[in-house]
Amino acid sequence: MIFKGDDGPGRGKHVVLISGDEEYRSEEALPQLGKILFVRHGFDCTVLFAIDPDTGEINPSHVGNIPGLEALVSADLMVIATRFRDLPDEQMKHIVDFVAAGKPIIGMRTATHAFRIPEGKTYSRWSFNSKDWPGGFGRQILGETWVAHHGDHGKQSTRGLVAPGAAGHPIVSGCDDIWGPTDVYTVNLPLSGDGEALVLGAVLEGMKPADKPVAGAKNSPMMPIAWTRTYQLDGGRRGNAFTTTLGAATDLQSQGVRRLLVNAAYWLTGLADKIAPDSDVNLVGPYNPTYFGFNGFKKGLRPADFAME
Repeated sequence: MIFKGDDGPGRGKHVVLISGDEEYRSEEALPQLGKILFVRHGFDCTVLFAIDPDTGEINPSHVGNIPGLEALVSADLMVIATRFRDLPDEQMKHIVDFVAAGKPIIGMRTATHAFRIPEGKTYSRWSFNSKDWPGGFGRQILGETWVAHHGDHGKQSTRGLVAPGAAGHPIVSGCDDIWGPTDVYTVNLPLSGDGEALVLGAVLEGMKPADKPVAGAKNSPMMPIAWTRTYQLDGGRRGNAFTTTLGAATDLQSQGVRRLLVNAAYWLTGLADKIAPDSDVNLVGPYNPTYFGFNGFKKGLRPADFAME
């Protein structure tokens, strides 16, 4: 699905958004994020989905097919929100080439464990549990792989707090109310490589924005839930990445989460001077995201069903 931008600071910049996870409804979140970037900010956006090759329908439980990844050849930014994918070599190569070129990346939620590729395959070291390339794509490129749930999944939500010393960073500009019903992930500290924590995640007692942080070790120290990192693949060009362990479709109902992602897109595409704390990050069209959980995706949908009305 392609949205061609018009007026806005992002005009002429191409963003490819790659969905494909069984749990957090990236197939709903990324079309909405793409529409915001397109309608509100002028970016060209291509949204890709996990597709069942037998039916042509969106099926995030099908881990081996995301057609259209050749769009990365012309992309200025990759947004990835996949989980445990095992893509064929001809698809995976487009992602590898993009990373090798040092192009900018936004990783959302399960992108820390974007791939689970069996040993012996061409790109097996990109797997989240790789020993040859410890932590695979998640740790080596984004800064962390899958470790564990830090908050109590489905019972303790997340309040984002700007990290000490990060208040002046353009990505957190105007991000005064960051909350998501998804829980905080465990992140090994310090962050891998030269990562800089921008937002810390307070584990809340419950699933409402006004709930209080839990007392005790879960919030001492708080885990980073958004950070930047400079990466380099095998002597390729150095590139910048932004990762947030927020990013479920329900999280995008928070204006602060949407602003964080939009600001990151600006920062990564050389538009940091265009970031405004009051820029328009309102939702585009009706948006009633499905709650996270396995086997909960809407059946029978095709990419065209997410087109602009």
